Amino acid sequence: MSNDVGMISVVICSYMDERWYDLLAAIASVKDQSAPPLEIIVVIDNNPALLERVRAEVTTVVAVENTEMRGVAGSRHSGITVARGTIIAFMDDDATAAPDWLKQLSAGYADPHVVGVGGAILPHWLSGRPAWFPEEFHWVVGCDYRGLPQMTAPVRNLIGANMSVRREVFETVGKFRLGKVDTASRPEETELCIRTLQKFPSGIWLYEPRARVFHTVPITRTSRRYFLTRCYNEGLGKAAMVNLVGAGDGLSAERAYMLKTLPGGVFLGIQDAFVRRDLTGLARSVAIVAGLTVTAVSYVYGRIALRLAKRGRTNSSVNLSGEQS
Repeated sequence: MSNDVGMISVVICSYMDERWYDLLAAIASVKDQSAPPLEIIVVIDNNPALLERVRAEVTTVVAVENTEMRGVAGSRHSGITVARGTIIAFMDDDATAAPDWLKQLSAGYADPHVVGVGGAILPHWLSGRPAWFPEEFHWVVGCDYRGLPQMTAPVRNLIGANMSVRREVFETVGKFRLGKVDTASRPEETELCIRTLQKFPSGIWLYEPRARVFHTVPITRTSRRYFLTRCYNEGLGKAAMVNLVGAGDGLSAERAYMLKTLPGGVFLGIQDAFVRRDLTGLARSVAIVAGLTVTAVSYVYGRIALRLAKRGRTNSSVNLSGEQS
């Protein structure tokens, strides 16, 4: 990989009128960086009125529409297409960046083996974190979770709300292949990261916790129903990802998470309940077990469904050729 970092293009994707003030806050936080970006690109997905509003009221950004598949993956593609930087950073429209965010991200590219750098995603709970909500499952709300490194370290994949990637990665391995299906997201960042390391075995995805963004968590994402729905969709997403990259690489981080992080979380919850007399600890332990169960069951279901669909396509091809299936 080239060691010529150049300047950073920041891509922020949005689609909801309701997040207008969140979007403005996100843009302002990027404009106020100690190391300013080359440009801020705002991609609007399937909302012409919002696109026109951005162009009229926020003239300091490059505002474009998503011209590819609907969803965050397509929006990012549209942003990549117009970006001029040698590094492309992504941040969500409901997040704000610390003033030294880009400075901390860019420092990691001094190593030419680094293909991308991501940072910490800290939850900003609008109604407070529910006492039953385990830290091990903060990924449910798109944030860092217990089990991630506490210091700068290589990781298998980054999280899209706070990640940056060398342009060369997209030019060599392609763009995001997974994306939103109806209302359910898919792990498009994870799949891209794994595919990149399969192409460049010596490549490094670097996690830099000092590069911080603060992700808004509204009250609608703090219910048990949302928690379990998100776990269910994650299992389906992992099944789709494994179908593309294989189970060996696709589940490498999940094995350690399931065998070490989650049992540790269950133990901590029980300890809180019986040693510190905090009965919400039991609720967190129950949530961990429930979240793991739902995710695992939906993963198995997704794998079976994909295999049956593949078998059906194969049989159809054989029948169309005029041969016995």
